[in-house]
Amino acid sequence: MVFSSPTFFFLFLPAAFLVNLLFRRSIRWSNALLLVASLLFYAWGEPVYVLLMIFTTLVNYAAALFMERFPAQRRFWCGAAVVWSLGTLVFFKYTDFLIESVNGALGLFLPLPGIALPIGISFFTFQAMSYVLDVYRGDAQLSKNYFDVLLYISLFPQLIAGPIVKYHDVDQQLHARTITIEKTAAGFRRFCFGLAKKVLIANTLAMTADAVYALPMGSVAAPTAWLGAVAYLFQIYFDFSGYSDMAIGLGQAFGFTFKENFNYPYIAETMQDFWRRWHISLSTWFREYVYIPLGGNRKGRLRTGLNKLTVFLLTGLWHGASWNFAVWGLYHGSFLMLESYGALKPAKWPRALRHAYTLLAVTVGFVFFRAETMGHALTFIGCMFTAWSLSPAALAELSELVSPLCLVALAVAAFACTPVLHRFGERLFARRPAAECGAYLAALLLAVLCALCLSTAAYNPFIYFRF
Repeated sequence: MVFSSPTFFFLFLPAAFLVNLLFRRSIRWSNALLLVASLLFYAWGEPVYVLLMIFTTLVNYAAALFMERFPAQRRFWCGAAVVWSLGTLVFFKYTDFLIESVNGALGLFLPLPGIALPIGISFFTFQAMSYVLDVYRGDAQLSKNYFDVLLYISLFPQLIAGPIVKYHDVDQQLHARTITIEKTAAGFRRFCFGLAKKVLIANTLAMTADAVYALPMGSVAAPTAWLGAVAYLFQIYFDFSGYSDMAIGLGQAFGFTFKENFNYPYIAETMQDFWRRWHISLSTWFREYVYIPLGGNRKGRLRTGLNKLTVFLLTGLWHGASWNFAVWGLYHGSFLMLESYGALKPAKWPRALRHAYTLLAVTVGFVFFRAETMGHALTFIGCMFTAWSLSPAALAELSELVSPLCLVALAVAAFACTPVLHRFGERLFARRPAAECGAYLAALLLAVLCALCLSTAAYNPFIYFRF
């Protein structure tokens, strides 16, 4: 069951919301309902691995209790919980990758166990660690109620693909929150806009990106390669930011306030600026729980650089068990190093050049993210920059890929990834509050259109479900 499925859209969500309204005056009963709904939501797609999530939560909950009961052993119990969480993540997500790497390096033929990857394990593992680390550092109070901690980790709006919610950001909301007509309406409006991002824009551009990346690399011309790269650039943004909008909107409708996960990253003027705007919940998680504990920027330039590269290597590997993702992380980390140490000084460039540099670097970087192998990625990038001799066959291939629907989706994506419409709406609603009704009407129409598309289109999961 996923946000873009008809089952969720027509049955699960309305039922969960309406029943929750009956208990909105009782936090205890509301939490109980949301916990049952969240476990059912996850168990629908992962009937076995829901037990893994429950047990991982129990380990971190128990470790926090032991930290309070045995204060002299706080570091041990915190470390034990982190080791369990990371060990679980490594076992399920990286075992095959590690064995493949050993086989390749040593010429061995060790069999791959083929362990199935639980949906959303990277997200709920990081949230479980956030709880025990926040309690250890004194950033949040210990919860004596295991079911409150389980609700925090399993809460269905953001369970599968984020945003990653840190415990100290929502611990108070688990015990006191309100549901109002205004918050509910605004939440569902944002949910509808997020759904439209996924169904109408990301899924449309996915067809073009998938078609280009499936072509034999030896025959791909540069314009075709750039079309695929740009289509994927927009696909991944509208896919993931769409999910984040849906999660934040649903959380708002159920009384929760989650922090923003995207802030128009494609208007960034440097790579550092890009990472202040892209997947904010992940970058802040690594900053708080990895970069700063490693020493941050407090131990000299060399150590700072190593800390940044370490964080970005881990960021890349967090996304997937593949050297492609490791290279993608190091690629971004290298740009941040170059900007930090002055080898690249985009702040001194004209604004248009800063935008072009950042978008170019991000677009090329996402080729590593999308390609199946390192060889595929490097060949694809080579085509982007060298294969400019256009044959009649290449032109015919390009004309087939650039359909009217693709052109419309690219134009809408290029406009919608900027804050122009949002800022216009804010100014308009401030002057004429009644005009906000138009936004709700647009959200309703988009929801109907998405429902029609979902009822006829093939299943197309969110990209980040596999992480």
